[in-house]
Amino acid sequence: MLAAVPALVPAEEIRLRDVIDREIRAGWDREGIVPAGPADDAMFLRRVWLDLCGTIPSHDEAVAFLGDAAPDKRERLVDRLLDDPRFGLHQADVWDLAYFTRNPPGYDVDRRPGFQGWLRTQFQQNVPYDVWVRAILKAEGNTVDDGPPAFFTMYRSRPEDANEAVTQLFLGVQLQCARCHDHPYEKWTQLDFYGMAAFFARLQVVSVGNKDGLNKYAIGEKSTGDILFTGPAAQQEAGKKGEPVKPKFLLGDPLVEPPLPEGFKEVKLADGKPPAPPPFSRKDQLADWITHPDNPWFARAVANRVWAQFMGRGLVHPVDNMSPSNIPSHPALLEALTKAMKGATPRPGNPSENPGADVFASEGDAAVAEAPVSVQWPTALDPQPFNLKWFIRELVLSQTYQISSNGPSADALPRWFEQARVRPLSAEELSDSWKVATSFSMPVQNGKPPGRFEPLTRDYVVRFFGTPNSGAGDFQGGLQEHLYLNNGELGRMLDGRKGSLMESLTKADVPVEDRLNRLFLSTLGRRPLSEETSRFTELLSEEKRPEDRWRDMLWALLTCSEFRFVH
Repeated sequence: MLAAVPALVPAEEIRLRDVIDREIRAGWDREGIVPAGPADDAMFLRRVWLDLCGTIPSHDEAVAFLGDAAPDKRERLVDRLLDDPRFGLHQADVWDLAYFTRNPPGYDVDRRPGFQGWLRTQFQQNVPYDVWVRAILKAEGNTVDDGPPAFFTMYRSRPEDANEAVTQLFLGVQLQCARCHDHPYEKWTQLDFYGMAAFFARLQVVSVGNKDGLNKYAIGEKSTGDILFTGPAAQQEAGKKGEPVKPKFLLGDPLVEPPLPEGFKEVKLADGKPPAPPPFSRKDQLADWITHPDNPWFARAVANRVWAQFMGRGLVHPVDNMSPSNIPSHPALLEALTKAMKGATPRPGNPSENPGADVFASEGDAAVAEAPVSVQWPTALDPQPFNLKWFIRELVLSQTYQISSNGPSADALPRWFEQARVRPLSAEELSDSWKVATSFSMPVQNGKPPGRFEPLTRDYVVRFFGTPNSGAGDFQGGLQEHLYLNNGELGRMLDGRKGSLMESLTKADVPVEDRLNRLFLSTLGRRPLSEETSRFTELLSEEKRPEDRWRDMLWALLTCSEFRFVH
């Protein structure tokens, strides 16, 4: 059960995490739900490491945290992880997969180190979300040296597909049903769909060279050309050309385009040189509209998506279907998260009985201007617009996030968040965590550091463990995963090389109980239960070659469900 929060809290003590906890608790009260208890230190430690940095803590990090008696140790750990370089690496993994999936459409898009490196920088430098989304949509530079143009290379000569992707990813809106006919249940029409798709009709992918074995692509934009609308699919006729559709912002105004200069001639966008920008860019106008503070979908969509990333499901679920008919589970909380994402500040005075609806005031609100509030947030993480690091910090420091996964619900993604979600580790998380657990490292060879997945084969790990990344909680372990864990390459990490976990288990001159503690802390981030200690000690006594038994026990923990999942 979450600790009680007083009904009235002085304004200077109001934090986003408090709003989260109050709104979630109100949902339990309405639904008559008894939640799970708080996560213990070991469960929280492993969860927050994997969610923030994409790997488990090392043995020494686990020992230090579990042995720390300070009341603020969780907050200090979160701050340290947010400053860790692995935070940027992991968040880039998560968002890169959201944008591209494991098997992106388009030629060469699966090779995008430029985009992935650029995305890591955005997280490491805490660049505001709206700033880097605008960079993706404006797509300046090239795919290798700059990164962002990689997104539109997926949709070469397919403006309708680009429209579906952009509206789902950045606005949380599914327009695909309006591609063939007016939506039967929502307010989207076909002209709404093609009015948005018209913003992408003039884009062209241009090859501008090669670097380090990678083709460099840029996004050019012509000044002429429109999408032709031929009406509902049921009314299509052979040879019907259709009417050109001009750009129109979703449920908004048409784009006002200046006339082209008299005698204007379209310049052919040719490969081999960077394309010159057009006199007027539809693409840039859309990028500015999507990321504008007044856009009704943008902040709401990312607040819901980040919530889903850490809590398992969105307040609107799935995260890319925030239609009027798909009602949030906690409307007031979603409103509060949206305002906080926009850079809102706590309103002076005491919160009402419905704190999520009005404890935040937008920047420039008269009440805030008259009586500014000093809030207890670290200076480096003051709530500025679209500050993902601050937003994530408040979320993982909430009691809601820190609830136990051990509860009465059989749902892996509880709708009312009465217990923590359970999700499988991604391919990257598994590979990195296996290395941390086993203290495995490979030396630099010929001046080149080892690849991220070495000594494992990346293609195998991604093929067998790379699918469950949608955030929708869909997961089904298959035979290939089982065969890889039992007969695959994991044994390469279980040798007794100097400094490895196997060396400490088999050669250290310490009692068996101490070695079992190291085994469990290194792999599961906790000490063994008494029955586990008894059983493992018994197994060791039955084996003439104890090093083989240690290897078997280590393998068993690295492949067990407790290691395979975040919980």
